[in-house]
Order: sequence, then C-alpha cells, then structure tokens
Amino acid sequence: MATGSAGPKVQQIGCEIQDFRLPDLQGRVRSLQSELAGRKAAVVVFWSCVCSHCIRYDGYLNAFGGRHPDLALLAIASRQQETPHELLRAVRERNLAFPILIDSGAAVAAEWFTQQTPRAFLVGPDLSLQYRGAIDNFQFPDEPDYVAYLEPAIADLLAGRPIAQPDTPSFGCAIKSVYYQLPKIL
Repeated sequence: MATGSAGPKVQQIGCEIQDFRLPDLQGRVRSLQSELAGRKAAVVVFWSCVCSHCIRYDGYLNAFGGRHPDLALLAIASRQQETPHELLRAVRERNLAFPILIDSGAAVAAEWFTQQTPRAFLVGPDLSLQYRGAIDNFQFPDEPDYVAYLEPAIADLLAGRPIAQPDTPSFGCAIKSVYYQLPKIL
C-alpha cells in the first residue's frame, strides 16, 4: 500500500499488499507471507459463514486446493459479531475444508479496504496485489451470462501474462453495519 503525504492509504494493483498475522480456527497464527512460502501466489477471500453470497462459493473454495495446488488459499472471517463458535459450526455442518482465519474487529479488512464479503484478492509471491474483486459475476457456471473473474486472473498470473482484468467490483454482505450494533431490537 502506498501512503500519500496528505491523504489516506491507497491500495494499487501491482503494489505490495499489507501482510497480516491472524489465528485460524484451531488457534494457530498464520501470516500471508508464511502461507506464500514455496507457492506461486495466494488467494485471500474475505468471507463470512452467514453471508448468502459466500455460501454459494462453498464448493468452489473447497475444491480450490485440488485445482490450484501451487496456490495458497485463505478465507478471512471479518464480519462483525461473527463468533468462532458460529464459524466452527459452519465448518462442521457444511464440510468446509479451506483455511479460515479470524479477523476480530475487522482490522485486516479495513487495511485491505474491504467492506463486504466475499471479496477476493490474488497476491503474488512478493506480496504484490495482482487482482481484487469478485470471484465471478454471481451467475452459475452453466448459465449463459456467467463470467469468471478470479480464475482468468489466476490463469494469467500462472502463465506469466499481465492480468487482463485486475480489478472488478465485488458485492455481498456488509462486514460492518450499524444494524449489528443496535442496543435492542426495534
């Protein structure tokens, strides 16, 4: 991330992304840099166990390691008031097999300028931001209007080509919302 002298940080494609250290659901602290060791890249997805948009990608994320053994995958649970107990229950009930890290207080989400789930980032082995945005256009792969965004970015990166579309708008559930903080039900 670059910092302007008079303004906020700006996250730019190609620039170094902020590393993090977060616990996974077993309490083991992981960092992006350590997950990248020996890998060609990493995909970081800001994710929530209750977001209906994220639930749609359970199968995609579960199968990710089989499709991309040379890439690391980390899901970061940053959504306000989402507890480790809820996360563990979702893992059990939905047979989730991808690593989930806990971003209490959504500090990493804020550093990465992320306000909703899911939001995907493709990070090079040097911590350079290669892609950010949606996984796809939220259509199913067999639908005629389906457009993948993350997979073509991964293919470009692995082939050594410039990423054709390095930034796409993402959509989903809010990480922070005033509605989560109401003192009582209205």
